[in-house]
Amino acid sequence: MAPAFWAASLGIALAAAAPATADEAPKYGGTLTYMIPADSPPSFDAQREETYATIHSAAPFYSVLIRINPYNPESTTDIVCDLCTEMPQPTDGGKTYTFKIRDDVKFHNGDPLTAEDVAASLNKIAFPPEGVVSPRSTDFMMVKDITAPDEHTVVIHLKFATSAFLPALADPYNWIYQKKILDKDLHWYEHNIMGSGPFVFEEFQTGQLIKGERNPHYYHQGLPYLDGFVGIYASKQAVQLDAIRADRAATEFRGYPPSAIDQLKEQLGDKIVVQQSDWNCTLGAWINHQRKPFDDVRVRRALVLALDHWGSAPALSRISLMHTVGSLIFPGSPLAESKEELEQIAGFWPDIEKSRAEARRLLKEAGAEGLSFELVNRDVDQPYKYLGIWLIDQWSKIGLHVTQNVVPTGPWFAALRSGDFSVSTGGNCHGIVNPVIDVQTWLSHSISSQNYGYYEDPKADEIYNKMLHETDVAKQRALAYQFDKRVLDEEAHYIHSFWWNRLVPLRSYVHGWKIGPSHYSNQDLATIWLSAPECGACSEHPTMEKAEVKTGK
Repeated sequence: MAPAFWAASLGIALAAAAPATADEAPKYGGTLTYMIPADSPPSFDAQREETYATIHSAAPFYSVLIRINPYNPESTTDIVCDLCTEMPQPTDGGKTYTFKIRDDVKFHNGDPLTAEDVAASLNKIAFPPEGVVSPRSTDFMMVKDITAPDEHTVVIHLKFATSAFLPALADPYNWIYQKKILDKDLHWYEHNIMGSGPFVFEEFQTGQLIKGERNPHYYHQGLPYLDGFVGIYASKQAVQLDAIRADRAATEFRGYPPSAIDQLKEQLGDKIVVQQSDWNCTLGAWINHQRKPFDDVRVRRALVLALDHWGSAPALSRISLMHTVGSLIFPGSPLAESKEELEQIAGFWPDIEKSRAEARRLLKEAGAEGLSFELVNRDVDQPYKYLGIWLIDQWSKIGLHVTQNVVPTGPWFAALRSGDFSVSTGGNCHGIVNPVIDVQTWLSHSISSQNYGYYEDPKADEIYNKMLHETDVAKQRALAYQFDKRVLDEEAHYIHSFWWNRLVPLRSYVHGWKIGPSHYSNQDLATIWLSAPECGACSEHPTMEKAEVKTGK
């Protein structure tokens, strides 16, 4: 639920967030046009990427083994089959999972998809070969092996039973690729598209658009409803909103701040429907421990102690996606700490003047008074640029001089992955709320390739390992708090900001899509359908009647 300090201002927007489908049956046909808030994806390989730019571009072309129920994406536990025939019951004390694979699935090149393709794809993610980037390999640290004993069976053995496994397997980045292509070139999917999903690749123009057309051989009967889709790239929020306002696009699936949503509602009235959700996404800043003086914990703690989270949240939540004050654990999770516990962590002290006085003392002690450095930031309005401006302002309060270098998505990721920065914005977003897996980002860099602080912290790793093995929620929560204190306070490895609030506007003719706490999940577009005749941004759809569906001719 939205906190009281800004919920009232959303009354006009959220009142329209009722289900769009009413009693009307889904219709077939039409092309959905939507905005993708990026310049272009760094690559098309979801197994190596960490950005919605890849998901929103190419998820409609691919399948996964299991996923969050697309008809119930707000759930964090409703996991269903995509390529399997039924969800398995684990055996061997919860350490063995056997998945039966459908026999009616074909890749878009006409080849059948088998268990070997599934196993090869998952092995590439869990056990990446040398030279292959797999940022979610640590999600599978509990996995012993993945095999395909026959063409319709995948068996996964775990080292130990854990509740974190199935949500990790259901991550929307775990696209299934064709084994024979991977055998020839493990990097092929970075620059090419060929899956088994509801849409077939049609066209890509760098920085402009991506197109897909209906897969007539899709294995989920009756889907998709659309004839095709067009995703239009635009990193500027103003450009995206203008397109939706003018009905050149029907939606943008990531989300906007309350101020933008209220403006759309005022201008378009009931032509816009708004869906809202808490968002399993946060953005902060990585401190490169390999660069001086940031190898000094006193300097890192000063950067953190300068931040007034409690005083800044009300204003930031109106103009940006940033919303809820919290730690590394998703707010509302059974593992999340109380406000009183959070206030014991550096950067969340209730007395900001006391906090900043301590920051200035630490800088003086470290010989870093008046420190100047560059903040590398991503060229995406929401909420990257807002976060950058806020951080620079907050740091100025303790006498620091910080400039901002805003770069496109590709170079931004390249800087993070090469360590070519001192301080850089960086987020932690996940497809499923699974705190035990979600915090793996902050494990030692030798364990987590997503750790762009480039530090080693055996103590944090030890705390995490206990948390991963623990099945008692109360004990797990205590360990989660220890982990938070270690990462954010004792060592100040990372600068945490705010958890986000997700508000997605859709033209009222768009039906069949439901919001969830992730902008990665439920993005294959298979369940979306368009009503006529008011659809302005969805191209031609002559009759929109079910009888007109092409079934493979």
